[in-house]
Amino acid sequence: MTPDHFAQTELTGPSLSSGQPERTELSPTATVLFCGCLSYDKAWGYQRACRAKRAADGCRDLLLLMEHEPVFTAGRTTQDRHWPGEKPLTQQTGIPVIRTERGGSITYHGPGQVVGYPILRLSDYCPGPKAYVHRLEDILITTLAQWGIDGHRRERLPGVWVGGESPSKIAFIGVRISQGITSHGFALNVSVDLTPFSHIVPCGIASCRVTSMAAVLRTAPDMRAVQQQIAASFAEQFHLNWAQAIGPENINSLMDTPDDSMTSPIHAPYSHEE
Repeated sequence: MTPDHFAQTELTGPSLSSGQPERTELSPTATVLFCGCLSYDKAWGYQRACRAKRAADGCRDLLLLMEHEPVFTAGRTTQDRHWPGEKPLTQQTGIPVIRTERGGSITYHGPGQVVGYPILRLSDYCPGPKAYVHRLEDILITTLAQWGIDGHRRERLPGVWVGGESPSKIAFIGVRISQGITSHGFALNVSVDLTPFSHIVPCGIASCRVTSMAAVLRTAPDMRAVQQQIAASFAEQFHLNWAQAIGPENINSLMDTPDDSMTSPIHAPYSHEE
């Protein structure tokens, strides 16, 4: 399957909410990569390569969407009280732990969770990190709304929550900005096994309850449809046109190709009306 065919046939899903600013031919073009299920190490390698390429203007802005093999990731603000420690946690769960460069504390990634890594030149879109995090939250809230789930923010607790008096966290945000380029990003629990979260203090938030779309809906949404909706909501929020969509079978070749293959536009499969 060619990248063009992937873009034309796979970027569909629930319709977008109305009222968003219309994108035009002058809107920036970007590439969305549907990466399948990857180990965290491999995904981190892709991020570093893409971030370096974007910093050197060797490619357009990117959004990497994927699932991860089971892993705990500890961010820069992880404290001893947030987890039992690397060796005890791995012994308890059989799940590896990776210390990362992103913001935030410890969290879990696994199959059934959509993870998104935007590689953007931030100054082209946002005045700073706080506004950027709010946009990511808006993307996730909009996505959840397509399945009738009412997501919301909580003051000083980045991410997206559901429920009233005792809210549960359904989406997580932890970003890094280096040389003006974003990396790391967000994770949305679709149908992920929630058990590993019980072994940590998720995001360093005491008494943090965690849920998923499947738990809220009592049925598991289609993972591909959720990824497609995130891509659509992302394009709307950042006023982008997806010029190219890359499937898992094309990712390795993309990473090995000359810089101009990531900058020359292919076509824009989205319009505001879709």
